[in-house]
Amino acid sequence: MRLYRLPRQTGFGDLTLTEADVPGYGRGQVLVRMHAASLNFRDLAVATGKYMMSALPPNLVPLSDGAGEVVEIGDGVTRVKPGDRVAGIFMQGWMGGELEPQHAQTALGGAIDGVLAEYVVFDEQGLVHIPEHLSYEQAATLPCAAVTAWNALYGLHPLQPGQTVLILGTGGVSIFGLQFAHTAGARVIVTSSSDAKLARARAMGASDVINYQANVEWQDAVRDLTGGRGVDHVVEVGGPGTLGRSLRAARNGGVVTLIGVLTRGQIDPLTIFASGAIVRPIYVGSRQMFEAMNRAISLNHLEPVIDRVYAWKKAQQAYHYLKGATHVGKVVIQIG
Repeated sequence: MRLYRLPRQTGFGDLTLTEADVPGYGRGQVLVRMHAASLNFRDLAVATGKYMMSALPPNLVPLSDGAGEVVEIGDGVTRVKPGDRVAGIFMQGWMGGELEPQHAQTALGGAIDGVLAEYVVFDEQGLVHIPEHLSYEQAATLPCAAVTAWNALYGLHPLQPGQTVLILGTGGVSIFGLQFAHTAGARVIVTSSSDAKLARARAMGASDVINYQANVEWQDAVRDLTGGRGVDHVVEVGGPGTLGRSLRAARNGGVVTLIGVLTRGQIDPLTIFASGAIVRPIYVGSRQMFEAMNRAISLNHLEPVIDRVYAWKKAQQAYHYLKGATHVGKVVIQIG
């Protein structure tokens, strides 16, 4: 079979297409023929040696997010059968409950080999069935970005109809957050530096949009839009450089879910105290969350937003395109 590896973590040029035997499998394990994978900002950090969440194994097979078809199963497997369409969960050991340190050591494409290969062996517990109406390319966008957005909106204080959600940016997590919030009947405010991206966000259901370059004090604009009250949820992907403004945009008792670290800066604890908001850092989500999210996706026939799909041999180009940050939604690689 063919697969990609990162023999070093010094840049996307290290990404190497190579060959290996189809992996063997044992009791409780499942052999999956992968059809598509998607990229996350995390994958850029892994490829360039800037990923700090876990040590990386040598010659890593990258990417956490992929979907494919079960081709063979080991003894004792009951959750899936040959022919099933499945996706791997981001952390293969996190089934439900609170995130524990050992769960992070089972993260695909980081602590362990990922899914940018024609065949991958999973433990049966590390798989979920994908919604019937989705293509493999669409389903490949779900394990990290979609589950992260779902956890942000439903993991602590579940989003209620009529509440207001602030979404920063138009990347993978952000667009899923917009879709989930809009489907739930929430008012959604989206920020971006691009008017073209904001127009697309509005077409997807955003109630209000703010260009943060034209309106530097965008937290004040959010307050104005909410009559001075602030928003109930913030999907915060920027990190220290934007957290202070997100806190000022949130209502007292609102939830600011800290997801990404795309900007630099210092976090002033007094800003957190003054806001009265809950700051909640998250790291993707569990299989239980993934399955709940898939039920909602199926019920509402929600379709992930894919910006661009790359052929198998164009994987390096997919990395470069994601780094350029011109995308809206997800970047996908077809496998094989």
